[in-house]
Amino acid sequence: MDFFNSQETLTSFEWFLRALIGFIFLLIVARILGQRTISQLRILDFVIALVIGNIIAHPLSDQQLGLKGSIITTTVLMFLYICGVYMILKWPWFRKLVNSPPVTIVKDGEILYEGLKKARISLDVLLEELRENQIEDLKKVVLATWEANGKISYLLDPKYQNVTPETLGIKTELFTHPRTIIKEGTILTAELKEFQKDEEWIISQLERLYQTNVNKVLLATLDNKNKLNVFFYK
Repeated sequence: MDFFNSQETLTSFEWFLRALIGFIFLLIVARILGQRTISQLRILDFVIALVIGNIIAHPLSDQQLGLKGSIITTTVLMFLYICGVYMILKWPWFRKLVNSPPVTIVKDGEILYEGLKKARISLDVLLEELRENQIEDLKKVVLATWEANGKISYLLDPKYQNVTPETLGIKTELFTHPRTIIKEGTILTAELKEFQKDEEWIISQLERLYQTNVNKVLLATLDNKNKLNVFFYK
């Protein structure tokens, strides 16, 4: 276990053991601290971002530290991260081990105090999240869940939800997503081909509709109905 202590040199295998133990230790620490500590990052992402940043920073700022150990450690951690992501997708038991399960904190307009304690968030945090989501009355919430990414998701009682054309039985046209065809004075020919058009077409449209050229266009979009929207540098 000498690789735990300060050494003049470490073998590649000892660097590997350091990386493995450090990675597992930080996973455990992050899991104990809880999701609120790392906010909107998943635990596995948080650990890898934290560790790799520190590993690379030290040898770049300290001339007495070699880069070999950092490269080996970073490579091992990258491999462990990829394996961890694969295991999360493959095995539910590992997913439950690494990621915090969703916690119900509000149900049918009532606060579940046990849920707040399990999620380790205060009543003030819950009310703050409600205000940020423009929910002024807790009684309107039929379900609020503390998710694994550190956010609170809400479902309002149907009678308080926004009215949509579907709820009114109104038929709507299919949504057409505008595609960017000019960005910062550059024509995106691949996007134009999706509409079966070429550069000459867009140049002529700019001259005919706006009496301008491509270089003066900050952004231009086109939808399936051939509606062209142009934004200029100002």
